[in-house]
Amino acid sequence: MDPLDVLTNVEKVIPYYQAIFSADEQRVIGYEVFGRIQHNDEIQSLGPFFQDENVPDEYRIEVDDFILHMAIDEFLQLQDQELLLFINRDANILMLDHGESFLQILLEKQEAGLQFTQIVLEITEHNFKGDIEQLYHLLTYYRTYGIKVAIDNIGKASSNLDRIGMLSPDILKIDLQPLRLTSPSQSYYDVLYSISLLARKIGATLLYEDVEVNFQLQYAWKNGGRYYQGFFLSKPKRQFIHQDHCKERLKQEFQHYISAEKRKLERLNHFTEDFHHRIDQLISKISKQNSDYNQLLKELSVHLDDCSFRIYICDEDGFQQSVNIYKNNGWEIQPNYYMKNWSWRPYFLANIMKMRYDKKGFLSDVYSDIEKGDLIRTFSYPLQQNHYLFIDLSYEFLYEKEVL
Repeated sequence: MDPLDVLTNVEKVIPYYQAIFSADEQRVIGYEVFGRIQHNDEIQSLGPFFQDENVPDEYRIEVDDFILHMAIDEFLQLQDQELLLFINRDANILMLDHGESFLQILLEKQEAGLQFTQIVLEITEHNFKGDIEQLYHLLTYYRTYGIKVAIDNIGKASSNLDRIGMLSPDILKIDLQPLRLTSPSQSYYDVLYSISLLARKIGATLLYEDVEVNFQLQYAWKNGGRYYQGFFLSKPKRQFIHQDHCKERLKQEFQHYISAEKRKLERLNHFTEDFHHRIDQLISKISKQNSDYNQLLKELSVHLDDCSFRIYICDEDGFQQSVNIYKNNGWEIQPNYYMKNWSWRPYFLANIMKMRYDKKGFLSDVYSDIEKGDLIRTFSYPLQQNHYLFIDLSYEFLYEKEVL
């Protein structure tokens, strides 16, 4: 719709509220405010109006503030000081007066009973064009009042994790819309994993948004999501909903996810035990015939042709004590890997210590192989004299065994 239609009909602008649900309590913990307008007997979104940079900033501020006043007044009628109210603000516009007008509205509403700890300010980091340090100082100032900060639309567009880390948000909102694609790229999953690590490091809570189907909710549950938001749970509505609106449904869904994950972990444990027993027998048999490591790897490659594509041996400091034996069309020896050091790899030394104390082999998490780019797992096995055998298992084999 024409921006002029919005400006000349501000009295028809209304807030809509989309519920946000928690994993721990399976109930509504807050609402995000969206701008809507009654136009030609229809309710239309104001998203295009706020995103239109041709609309002067003062007009967007006027409409934004109108919505904010009405939303807070209606929110206060709930008389529930544990609920959160998520308020979107364009960081570029917010910085025009260094956030003073926004704060003044909140101070005014505080006299009516608003608790600042109930407010979550949502900004989109990748849209901000100003000085990131100035924005950081403003957000730090807001926090002294108890206002929480959420970074929105992570995963939807280019986001700078360094800048996000600097802003130290309380909540990271991860967009799951790309999961609806036929086959999201592996890099998308890698970015989400990096974001989850960042959240853990800075002490931020993960909120997964745009949850529209069941498998997205399952992904969010499995990947550290404490809060969920999306059409699958509740669409934006003019009125607030009951806090237990989805409680029984979420409990049932979570129970399905828990049961499925437990079955997967049981299969993984059985596979690990069986594979350890298999390697145990092979090592015992081959070691009696030959103590040379390179010969040992050749023999192992014959017996592990069905599952492995790379085998090698390292000492406990990460120095390779053998060549690589690598499966291309057939098995080939790669002598240039002898004495290379792999201690720089994440978790390498921790895994070595695990094997030293447990005295048995174990299976790694799924990761992307540097050379092949495929998703693989590595089975690590302790040998004698503080040496360790590493067997890289192919994606095809893991998929057939349903271990992934």
